[in-house]
Amino acid sequence: MRASFRQSMALVHTWGGLLVGWLLYFIFLTGTIGYVHHEIDRWMKPEQPMASSTPTASTLLPKALDRLAREAGAVQNWYIFLPTASRSGEFSVGWRVWPTGDRRLGKFTRQSLDPSTGEAFSGTIRETGGGHTLYAMHYRLHYMPYDWAIRIVGICTMFMLVAIISGVIVHRRLFRDFFTFRPGKGHRSWLDGHNLLGVSALPFHLMITWSGLIFFMFTYNPFAVDALFPKGETRDRFYAETSGQVKISPGVKAPTAEMVSLEIVLTSFEERWGGGEIALVRIESPGRANSQIHFYARQSGIRRVATTLSFDGVTGDFLSAGPTAGTAAGRFEQVMLGLHEGLFAGPFLRFLYVLAGLSGTAMIATGLLLWSKKRNAKLAENEPARFGRAAVDVLNLGTIIGLPVGVAAYFWANRLLPIGMGNRAAWEVHVMFLTWGLTYIYAIWRPRDRAWIELCGFAAAAYGLLPVLSALTTDRGLIGSILDKDWIFVGFDLSTLAAALFFGLVVCVIRRGRKPPDVRRVTDASTASRNKAVSRR
Repeated sequence: MRASFRQSMALVHTWGGLLVGWLLYFIFLTGTIGYVHHEIDRWMKPEQPMASSTPTASTLLPKALDRLAREAGAVQNWYIFLPTASRSGEFSVGWRVWPTGDRRLGKFTRQSLDPSTGEAFSGTIRETGGGHTLYAMHYRLHYMPYDWAIRIVGICTMFMLVAIISGVIVHRRLFRDFFTFRPGKGHRSWLDGHNLLGVSALPFHLMITWSGLIFFMFTYNPFAVDALFPKGETRDRFYAETSGQVKISPGVKAPTAEMVSLEIVLTSFEERWGGGEIALVRIESPGRANSQIHFYARQSGIRRVATTLSFDGVTGDFLSAGPTAGTAAGRFEQVMLGLHEGLFAGPFLRFLYVLAGLSGTAMIATGLLLWSKKRNAKLAENEPARFGRAAVDVLNLGTIIGLPVGVAAYFWANRLLPIGMGNRAAWEVHVMFLTWGLTYIYAIWRPRDRAWIELCGFAAAAYGLLPVLSALTTDRGLIGSILDKDWIFVGFDLSTLAAALFFGLVVCVIRRGRKPPDVRRVTDASTASRNKAVSRR
């Protein structure tokens, strides 16, 4: 090869990032939303009352059990989701029926309950996908079959890892790049911004990309596990022993038996755990002789495996505790997955996660724009762009600005769709993708410079008016939320205003860049240079 190694890496970095850059942008943005998806869930259910304090488990468990006994008698599993510090006010129950036919899992149903009465909010709390649906898009791609989606995401993630490593090789002076930004220099400024965004959160970008591959490593490379651990009990034991998870026995329809009082089991749990914060109670085969009760404590460490204590559902005897030590490889895997999800993080660390995620999103966006600007700068003044370059311009605009517009439409749909509408949660998502699709059509129809200004202005308006819409359609306006000290709603509204301000600044920057040069200054500069040349003669 005539080209040097660094030049080869530059080509790998450029084309590897471009080919999957638009999908990576979608993955990074929706994945970043996942770090605050509990707060978004709360905002998208304004009817859910704000809990002034988190009720105790001993108060809520009897209400949940009464509701489950009335609504779901002979089912495979009961679930009780208890409010925690990070999910205040989220009290709900769920149940999974026994599977039928060849299905591995039965249908799952979940109901939100009023903590004070234990009754369901049926017909009051709107049906919504919430923030969890946005978060799940970054690996499920929503409309795609799950197996196809995670494989496509895996391919894009590998491209991202290659782009990061090749970018480090290309930019040898990382420390200088961290402090270098030259505004108003055209292509040079875009390159400085791209480098700055990449270097400022480089450890996070490496961690989040590599750990994303580890998440589905047995799906991407199943050959060793398939050869050594056949499917069935052997495979289940491998996963349980590797990760240190408590092995849960498969549910079978044993004879009926009276369940032990949950208060007795809760007392035993608190003695062993020390009164820790319970996030979930799972009752396996309720009302049967083989019933088991599993308490899942709120995750406090980096390891993704939650602390679990299991009891016999009939006698109340203690059965097992987890996680166990597991293997060294399993512990490493769980730490990487815990770092990826960030569930252990407190408010400040989660804020840093969000900033780093937005930095990665912006890094991908500036990389896509760099490719386009560099090649469009080589075109003659009246020369039309070729199809490939024009397609990249449309994809850039429709993705970089269109996706945030689509997310804003998702929030608008939550407030505007009728509360009793059928398939309401699905239609929230449909509105998001339909709006996003329209931005691509708009990018094709309008001149490129005008489309950037107009779509950025539309994004600014969409986010800036969200607090107003919320105040008009619910009793959760910004001022009222401040007075009620409902900081989740306050934080969401302030975040949308910050997004509106950002897109408004982008409009100002684009307008400033489109201003024609001052004719007098150009003439004066030309005269000065001509006089200087004459004097040299």
